[in-house]
Amino acid sequence: MNINVNELIIFTLKNSLMITVFVLFMMVIIEYINVQTRNIWSEKLINSPFLQLILAALLGITPGCLGAFTVVSLYTHRMMNLGALVTVMIATSGDESFVMFAMFPGKALLIHLLLFAVAILAGYLVNLFNKSRPLNSPLGFKIHESDYCKCFTIDIIIPQLKRITFERTLLLLFTLVFGLLLGLGIVGSDVWDWERITFMTGTVIMLFVFITVPDHFLHEHLYGHIIKKHLIRIFLWTGGAFIVLYFIQSSMELTNLVENNTWIIFIIAILVGIIPESGPHLVFVTMFSQGLLPFSILFANSIVQDGHGMLPLLAESRKDFIKVKLINMLAAFVVGSMLLLFGV
Repeated sequence: MNINVNELIIFTLKNSLMITVFVLFMMVIIEYINVQTRNIWSEKLINSPFLQLILAALLGITPGCLGAFTVVSLYTHRMMNLGALVTVMIATSGDESFVMFAMFPGKALLIHLLLFAVAILAGYLVNLFNKSRPLNSPLGFKIHESDYCKCFTIDIIIPQLKRITFERTLLLLFTLVFGLLLGLGIVGSDVWDWERITFMTGTVIMLFVFITVPDHFLHEHLYGHIIKKHLIRIFLWTGGAFIVLYFIQSSMELTNLVENNTWIIFIIAILVGIIPESGPHLVFVTMFSQGLLPFSILFANSIVQDGHGMLPLLAESRKDFIKVKLINMLAAFVVGSMLLLFGV
């Protein structure tokens, strides 16, 4: 097997950079909106199990882990039930959602719509049969005024730029360099198609956000949360997934191994979903994007995996963590195997 190392490095870096920047753009927008609308709706949920399922599913299909974190917080404070928790975790695909929308937006939208439906059905069945009591914790939780951030105040923009912080400098420099590379056609599409226009629009929006938000929001929410906790890992895992994919495509033996052992790969995809972490699942996303996996396997993996949205629950209740994972694995196996049997 002949391997062109330079070709592999350039291909991996370019594709990993484009996907990572798209993830950054989506995360910045979601974080921006999330901070501005924190908890204004939670009080209406306690007495409406159906509303809990709908909202949990909507939060779940929102790319990233913020929706899952929100529902876990509401569950641990007895403001959502177990059915809603199962719903959000089935609907959630963690940071892989961003990557799917970057690589195959049409099919990604279909996956998320189907996840929404499966999640609500599973949550309804759990509520129907579950008789266990919620976690023994206080009802509701405090909303701290300091969590609210007024993210656009004209008066502070110039003073902040005069005493610019390391974090703001880094984010602005990275965004400007990426915009330049994109404009010159070094990364991304060679022509000004919808993809290139979308990325350039996202670059401009990120520049606006990075220039205008106050230091607290930029340090705590954008740099501290997105860059340090998400982006580097996504870049490395995406790069690793492309390298694995390169070797699979370059070797007929490996390609045949994947294509001729579909059910084994299907079971592996479900088992990998147990890992409460974004990253390993990108291998399945990348392989599907290149036509090496059927839709059913990626969908089963998407049902059972939830990024690291389950980590806060693991700290609160290991019993509920295991319970939710087992339910999600069952849902993934039932739905995924039906799709696989029908050749989907």
